[in-house]
Amino acid sequence: MPKIEATNDFVVKFANVNGSGSASANEMFARSILRMGVPIATRNIFPSNIQGLPTWFEVRVSGAGWIGRRGGVDLMVPMNPQTWDKDVASIDPGGYLFYDSSKPLPPSKFRQDINVIGVPLTEMANSRWQLPRDRQLLKNMVYVGALAALLGIEQETLQKLVEEQFAGKDRLIKPNHEALKIGGDYVREKLKGACGLTVKRLDKVGNRIFVDGNDAAALGAVYGGATVCAWYPITPSTSMAEAFMAHCKKLRVDSVTKKNKFAIIQAEDELSAIGAVIGAGWNGARAFTATSGPGISLMQEFIGLAYFAEIPSVIFDIQRGGPSTGMPTRTQQSDILITAYAGHGDTKHILLFPEDPHEAFELSAMAFDLAERLQAPIFVMQDLDIGMNSWLCEPFSWNDSKLYDRGKVMTYEDLEKGKEFGRYLDVDGDAIPYRTLPGTHPTKGAFFTRGTSRDRYAKYSEEGAVYVDNMQRLLRKLETAKKYVPHPIAHHAKEPTRYGVIYFGSTSAAMAEALDVLESKGIHLDTMRLRAFPFPDEVIEFVNAHDQVFVVEQNRDAQMRTLLVNEGAIDPARFISILHYDGTPITARFITKSISERMTLLGAARREAAQ
Repeated sequence: MPKIEATNDFVVKFANVNGSGSASANEMFARSILRMGVPIATRNIFPSNIQGLPTWFEVRVSGAGWIGRRGGVDLMVPMNPQTWDKDVASIDPGGYLFYDSSKPLPPSKFRQDINVIGVPLTEMANSRWQLPRDRQLLKNMVYVGALAALLGIEQETLQKLVEEQFAGKDRLIKPNHEALKIGGDYVREKLKGACGLTVKRLDKVGNRIFVDGNDAAALGAVYGGATVCAWYPITPSTSMAEAFMAHCKKLRVDSVTKKNKFAIIQAEDELSAIGAVIGAGWNGARAFTATSGPGISLMQEFIGLAYFAEIPSVIFDIQRGGPSTGMPTRTQQSDILITAYAGHGDTKHILLFPEDPHEAFELSAMAFDLAERLQAPIFVMQDLDIGMNSWLCEPFSWNDSKLYDRGKVMTYEDLEKGKEFGRYLDVDGDAIPYRTLPGTHPTKGAFFTRGTSRDRYAKYSEEGAVYVDNMQRLLRKLETAKKYVPHPIAHHAKEPTRYGVIYFGSTSAAMAEALDVLESKGIHLDTMRLRAFPFPDEVIEFVNAHDQVFVVEQNRDAQMRTLLVNEGAIDPARFISILHYDGTPITARFITKSISERMTLLGAARREAAQ
């Protein structure tokens, strides 16, 4: 039987039942490899119910440092009978099936082209512990200990992680240590050399941190000056609001009075939440809401108000599978069009696309400067993959001397000097008017905000010319926004090419690996990672410089491609869509295969045309 042989380069996948206590054990397994200096990437695929449905946890081990999903499974750990057949089928030929052999299984449950490793996990747990819950939980640690012995993970590292995880609950440390030893001893005695996958200590992690995007974005909001969060619980954004609360309790409590210097409101629905954000923004606070696609749908009317009344506000959209309830615990990039044009009538908004938790922190903080500079709603477009999965990324950094950009705000002194104030008056030619904050002056500068048409001085008007003047200014403001939003990152291929690829957000990690593989196959592509909409001019220039441009995105309807066509006046035939939308994070193998196949077809078409 052929065996996959690999050191620090393989994928392990756990199949468990939600609510079985496996999550902490699987996380400990992953972190033990990280502690050995070997980069990893984890993906948690879980159901939207509380308990009983299948859940999967994937660990990518990559000494080369790839942190996206590769695709395929080298070692499967199927602890859920309901998904056994599917899990076994997912193993690459020559891979390994590690299973609980306490009860015999018929040969039909296995494959001839994989290597089977049986360990009587239930039998060992039941013979050692009496309480059913102890047996269930500690069986998880038995398999972690067995896997560690199979792969060469240091036992001392796992023991240290147990001590850290159960600090303050010392009575749990000893049985968990024992469970690790039981599993490890069995493998060392009876299964030596059974697996060709090994972990060897490296020094490739460096000072990088392992953190999820929702936590990172919440911390970015604190550093970005946010003091108000209004939200309504919805997967997968809830943990961001909760993380903001936790960070504020550490960082936004007055050291003398012990009073909170922040406000967090759990509203009765999404419309109320965004309404509170807009109210806080109008009053001069930096405020945000965290939601997902269904929440964006419900917020439409107020989002249109913020756009038309030009009120700073920040909206974090942690995207999930849609439409309707869709797949609440799966990831997609499928809210691009609804956010870009959110609201009835002619609206157009600013979107930011972080690629990982590090950039989630940076763009989160930046969003509040942009909101006040541009006097507009800003959408930070994360997704479940970034938001709820832990990523290995560069540490966050912050310049303590940084001053917040409050934008064009007239002061009391400005108004006292008789400086002309027109709330919607463009005096600098950049389409951004001046505003005043409530209470700045007792008689001057204040304005009444409404969602109806008005002139440059905020006086109600339904005159067609007045309305057109205001709408054209709002459009020009989007042109100004191009100077302030983060610009795309482009790279030229090693060899001249007529082909390019555009991607964005969480796709970036898998894309980096796919490009490396494609280059090894002689497929050279210029690349551009989008970081914001409206698109800076270099985006359109990049497209026009290539015969064909692949657009890689995680939705069915090629929404980013549509936005590029709409906003760049580009011939749709210039684009080739690479679409992945099954709810799982895109893989390097998927991208490589899709682009390779299309390049083969393009090459054949060129040869035929030349004949």
